[in-house]
Amino acid sequence: MSYVGPDFDPPQPRRFRRAPLTVALAALVPGALLGWLVYEAVGAPGGGDGSDKAAGGTTSASASKKSSASSSSAGGSGSPAASATDDGEKPGTSSSTPASPTSGPAASGPLRGKVVVIDPGHNSGNFQHTADINRKVNIGTNWKECDTTGTSTNAGYTEARFTLDVARRLRTILQKEGATVKFTQDGDRSWGPCVDERARIGNRAHADAVVSIHADGSAAGNRGFHVILPGAVHGGAADTRPIVASSRDLGERIAGNFVRVTGSAPSNYVGDGTGLVTREDLGGLNLSTVPKVFIECANMRDGKDAARVTSDAWRQKAAQGISDGIVNFLQP
Repeated sequence: MSYVGPDFDPPQPRRFRRAPLTVALAALVPGALLGWLVYEAVGAPGGGDGSDKAAGGTTSASASKKSSASSSSAGGSGSPAASATDDGEKPGTSSSTPASPTSGPAASGPLRGKVVVIDPGHNSGNFQHTADINRKVNIGTNWKECDTTGTSTNAGYTEARFTLDVARRLRTILQKEGATVKFTQDGDRSWGPCVDERARIGNRAHADAVVSIHADGSAAGNRGFHVILPGAVHGGAADTRPIVASSRDLGERIAGNFVRVTGSAPSNYVGDGTGLVTREDLGGLNLSTVPKVFIECANMRDGKDAARVTSDAWRQKAAQGISDGIVNFLQP
């Protein structure tokens, strides 16, 4: 998701208050950092050369709840069987995960009875439906375009392909943990949905957690991931005040686990090294009534980050890191 676009205005510079997170940092980040440093020492996937700095040490995270079984084997579940045509594109350098039902019978596990909605950002068909995605929708405090096309690597691997691939991997992991998983789109529609509909899907599902998966389109040299949290918005149809605290908790846990599992450092260009950014201009967050965050997994326009997002093994780790954060958030 590039910061250039109708629903993705550049975030306003801000300095984050870290005082409330001191205990959280002490509890989770040392373990996450240790995993990251060991990981960098043995070599990062996708061409990583260890140039990610220890900015990961400032990633905010809440005190950990009891770790799930998946956390103990994070990133070690292996990649799902590859499919060359799951997104309608010809075989290339990046394999994709086969489609599976949007939701199915939950397995017995720690998340049995929990509902997780996964929102794969954008849609591969948006490029052919510019009139539809440019239609204005009400995001509660403003009117913005329905959706955007998303970004891509310089070699043409699109954000929409990346987000759907990671989302499907994430679904497989969460279903094994017992969760009921729903998608906002599963490559089963020609474009969209619009940002307001994406929010409604999570709300109507009474989701216990919603994660919108993206990748950024910033300048080369800008690297790393960041999690976007909803700000306190109250106006029109938008009122995020009841979900601000729970969404931050969800986001902090995802950020801490993403560092640990993927070896990626928090963004070096937004978030002051915390991997967390608060925004009040995104319809998908403004209209949510359930805990929800966005994650920008990497910057697709940077060559080193692009090598990661096009790596089958790294995408599996990205899905595992997000899953571990969700499980940590939802476990009693």
